[in-house]
Amino acid sequence: MDRSNPEQTALVFLAITPSGLHQAIELSKRSPMAIWCGADAISEADWDDLRGVEVSRFDYPLAGEPPGVIKDALETIAEHHPLATVWVEHVPSS
Repeated sequence: MDRSNPEQTALVFLAITPSGLHQAIELSKRSPMAIWCGADAISEADWDDLRGVEVSRFDYPLAGEPPGVIKDALETIAEHHPLATVWVEHVPSS
């Protein structure tokens, strides 16, 4: 599998929180995967500084947003990774 081709990425992780993003990045060191996150999971400056890991960042937040926002994010991911399985970080309600 050519991991540089987003259509062939087997697994995508959608991180909702900074903690979830950190965990996804750590996991990707053992098993390469694409990672997507919301604007509230990492600052733009920190995102620009990431090296050696594929992270795509939405320009809007995901944490605490209505289900429709997550649905839209998943549709965008599916456009970029049509053959991938997408894992979504579960964030319990407060």
